[in-house]
Amino acid sequence: MAKNLLIVESPAKAKTIEGYLGKDFTVKSSYGHIRDLVKSEDAIDINNNFEQKYEVPADKKQVVSELKKLAKEADMVWLASDEDREGEAISWHLFDTLNLKEANTKRIVFHEITKPAILRAIENPRKIDYNLVNAQQARRVLDRLVGFELSPVLWKKVKPSLSAGRVQSVAVRLIVDREREVNKFKSEAAFKIVAIFGKGKNAFKAELAERFSKQDDAEKFLQDCVQAIFEIKSLETRPAKRSPAAPFTTSTLQQEASRKLGYSVARTMQVAQRLYEAGYITYMRTDSVNLSDTAIAAAASEIVSAWGDKYHQSRKYKTKNASAQEAHEAIRPTYFNNHTINGESNEKRLYELIWKRAIASQMSEAQFEKTVAKINISTRNEDLVANGEVMKFDGFLKVYLESNDDDDDNQTADGENAILPPLTKGQLLELQEMTATERFSRPPARYTEAALVKKLEELGIGRPSTYAPTISTIQNRGYVVKEEREGRMRNFRVLTLKNQNITKEEKSENTGAERGKLFPTDIGAVVNDFLVQHFQGIVDFNFTANVEKQFDEIAQGLQDWTKMIRTFYDPFHKDVQSTIETADKATGERELGVHPESGKKMSVRIGRYGPFVQVGETATEEGEEKPLYASLRTGQSIETISLEEALELFKLPKVVGEYEGKIMKVAIGRFGPYISHNSAFVSLPKEIDPLDVTEEQAIELIEAKRKKDAERLIKSFPEDETVKVLNGRWGPYIEFGKLNVKIPKDITDPLTLTYEQCKALADAMPKDAKKGRFGKSAPAKAAAPAKKAPAKKKAVAKKK
Repeated sequence: MAKNLLIVESPAKAKTIEGYLGKDFTVKSSYGHIRDLVKSEDAIDINNNFEQKYEVPADKKQVVSELKKLAKEADMVWLASDEDREGEAISWHLFDTLNLKEANTKRIVFHEITKPAILRAIENPRKIDYNLVNAQQARRVLDRLVGFELSPVLWKKVKPSLSAGRVQSVAVRLIVDREREVNKFKSEAAFKIVAIFGKGKNAFKAELAERFSKQDDAEKFLQDCVQAIFEIKSLETRPAKRSPAAPFTTSTLQQEASRKLGYSVARTMQVAQRLYEAGYITYMRTDSVNLSDTAIAAAASEIVSAWGDKYHQSRKYKTKNASAQEAHEAIRPTYFNNHTINGESNEKRLYELIWKRAIASQMSEAQFEKTVAKINISTRNEDLVANGEVMKFDGFLKVYLESNDDDDDNQTADGENAILPPLTKGQLLELQEMTATERFSRPPARYTEAALVKKLEELGIGRPSTYAPTISTIQNRGYVVKEEREGRMRNFRVLTLKNQNITKEEKSENTGAERGKLFPTDIGAVVNDFLVQHFQGIVDFNFTANVEKQFDEIAQGLQDWTKMIRTFYDPFHKDVQSTIETADKATGERELGVHPESGKKMSVRIGRYGPFVQVGETATEEGEEKPLYASLRTGQSIETISLEEALELFKLPKVVGEYEGKIMKVAIGRFGPYISHNSAFVSLPKEIDPLDVTEEQAIELIEAKRKKDAERLIKSFPEDETVKVLNGRWGPYIEFGKLNVKIPKDITDPLTLTYEQCKALADAMPKDAKKGRFGKSAPAKAAAPAKKAPAKKKAVAKKK
């Protein structure tokens, strides 16, 4: 047995490090956290300084057992979890759970997995930093208290099975607020003037700075230009420079990977984690833009070698965020001479993005020559302006150009020219064409995942380790959806002056199309409004950012974590009790108007199965006429649906024809629109509007469903039509009424199964089994732990 046991978080990291250390070291993985708070309500003792009760989950017991055995046999145990607060807490949990002793335990940290970094860490061990542990515990306890106390309020006052979180609720509020800004926005039209002068290679564009809100004014401008003389009024040429962006932090990597590679925030972090564990990049959870002296020297050597001295410019970046504490260096390649790596395509692409950004940060500025030409119009007081830009030296642009959130807006700068032809002051210009194009003001942009990360960072909410899980959580909870939405066609007018004649035409364009944007769901909006009304602190941006600052102070040993939690919890708990007692149920109900035929009130609100429209009042006495209901369609919202759109919903179900002597109906159910025919149900594809389904389409969909079902069917039985042998996602199985029954391994050919065999296998299933994969019962709610619960762990005290 090796004298030293070194424990890291992931098996991939363990494999890499084991290659750097000699036979005296055994390297094992804890597979992340080895224990967590128990699931029951007594996980945190509110009245006893927030003491916590931990347990080792079932899937980690074998890992813990093996680590305990190895730790007993080793002379020294090295805790090498990640260097942030979460990693420090993992080391503490290992120390406590494995019953380690300080005398034979050492804590080491490194931000890159290279042999020099690992050996340097071994040479410079330290003790567990209990300030960092306390900061992580404070976050964990606070978030558990918020979740456990708020969720039951939402169950009672909004809808069952909902949950709320501290940072997640703020993220949802940002998205809800932005959506309402977009919905309230009133677009204004104005005519943009663009002129083209010269011919061929000497042609260039110029633009009028102001825009005309009325078509008559735009037309008058063009009319005045019919006989006008155009003359260069002034020319200004000046040098300009552009500097490279700083190396990546967690948030800027997430933003740029989204823009350039189309990666989600979660995917970026998953790929970056693999790159780090393989030793290709430094630690990927950081809010620092600093590079070490060693890294700066390595980058300089690579730049000079590849492009020469003139492309090198050494820089040291300073982190603006005073609370930056998660790591000591920006995200960079461990070895700058590796321009690319071996690996999967997504790993190579992300690595190359990181390499380019880091190397560019140490390169020379790009140099340009900018020219601005003002053009006098003899018949008007306004000037046209032409801008040109010529690159004199590419510098860092040889390697990398930072993107921005507007890159995909399909907007062109009509007045910009890559280069202007030779021009002189007083030169007369020949007008080729002038257009006045109707353009529309645009609402604030909806958030992409990357833009939301940027906003959270600007507000001081969350930290590098929380951005990805926050965004994943709000989508998993159904409060937010990321999707593409089709735009709508919009007409716009274009006036053109050419050959001294003005022509008018109307064109159309697609507007409002969204790609990969975050939209709040109806339930997300209702929950947000309820929290804003009753728990202002939870969703207040400044309050949430201040909590983050307090976590930072705890990490620095400047504040006691239990006092911080107490200050938050006591008033919060009072709000919870008061809300349960006094708050009305929240449904987001909105009156739409009156039904034109029945005269009954029409309203829309959230129900148990989602948003729906109601015609009439809910019946309170027996014999009263019941109201009519209709579910909203995909893309519709209780905040924006109109009376006319709501009336359309009641056109369903509708008969679309007959097939094989049976009626075909289109309706909308709990899981979306469908066609019913002969007791069978066929889901409608998203691209087909249920109100527009034709008889031919319905027949095609029914036949396609039958074909799919036939390919799925292995065998049926005349004794009972509800018993079938089917091909499933995980292989053949038996559908016996409401039971899905697993086929034993010794039956290699499912076609040989008899009805009696199927019945016997079904009878052998548990009596309370519910329909599901292989007839397993639905998971029960987490039960309270048995009386013999794990011993309480005292709240972590600051290490003296």
